[in-house]
Amino acid sequence: MSNSTIIGDALPNIPWQDKPTGFEGIIWRHDANPIINWNPTKKSARIFNSAVVCHGDGYLGIFRADHKSGRPQLHLGRSKDALSWDIEEEEIHWVDEQGKPYQPSYSYDPRLVEIEGTYYIIWCTDFGGAALGVGSTKDFKTFVRLENPFIPFNRNGVLFPKKINGNFIMLSRPSDSGHTPFGDIFLSESPDLVYWGKHRRVMTSGGSGWWQSLKIGAGAVPIETSEGWLLFYHGVTGTCNGFVYSFGAALLDLECPSKVLYRTRDYILTPEMPYETTGFVPNVTFPCATLQDAATGRITIYYGAADTYVAVAYTQVDELISYIKNNSELVSGDEEEYR
Repeated sequence: MSNSTIIGDALPNIPWQDKPTGFEGIIWRHDANPIINWNPTKKSARIFNSAVVCHGDGYLGIFRADHKSGRPQLHLGRSKDALSWDIEEEEIHWVDEQGKPYQPSYSYDPRLVEIEGTYYIIWCTDFGGAALGVGSTKDFKTFVRLENPFIPFNRNGVLFPKKINGNFIMLSRPSDSGHTPFGDIFLSESPDLVYWGKHRRVMTSGGSGWWQSLKIGAGAVPIETSEGWLLFYHGVTGTCNGFVYSFGAALLDLECPSKVLYRTRDYILTPEMPYETTGFVPNVTFPCATLQDAATGRITIYYGAADTYVAVAYTQVDELISYIKNNSELVSGDEEEYR
């Protein structure tokens, strides 16, 4: 019996591979990575940093596709097994809340979550500079852009999968107009996805290690567990050869998620494999989505690799949470606004 449990649905058919014999890490890679390679559609050169959900008897995904023009857009994809994907050739076409065309000039790094029967997509868009876009769909046929939640500059917007105390909760990473050599994770609340407030700084970059010394950003939609909200996030360090993006994980308080309970001192996944260290942007592992089975505690993680590929990794909830607790370091400034 697991000491830590996932609060949610049983999803017995999500992708899964047992931990390799003798493997000592807490996250292990799918043995057939990457699952999406170069030139996946006629229009697209690369697909990466994408989000998936269980839908009906299969799976749907919102994929970042960098077109051969170099400009990214979001594409819809379908799969029976969440590993082999049929990506639509045409990008998603958005309308505003009055039904008029409202197409972004670029879109990247989506997150996808279902809340009370509506699917919400958060991505980075153009809004006088890099900013968060929010859209919704109920049928994955009509995609409606909602009001932009924040002014520029901001990235890595992630909605919690349920309202807390009656409000939508979003994590984000305020930044600048460039490639952002800094950044902390903030939390904001909204009663209606239009008006946002109660802003709190949740987690800061830094710590005793260097892997997250420059900036951090929320990754996949937080997973509700008996021990708190489980958040995968990315941390970035600077090297002589550029930025390196690695995974970390944290537990946030269930009722007050601006409060950090535990946070990994060391990274739990870092670029090591050729598809992570070599590509359009070398040395990137960037978590964007998970599928999890509450019955078994299995978690399947989808991440972007080297800004070129989609890859998959696995972990088990009680093992991961035990690791987080036993290897935790709260960084100076974490949830300081909460205090």
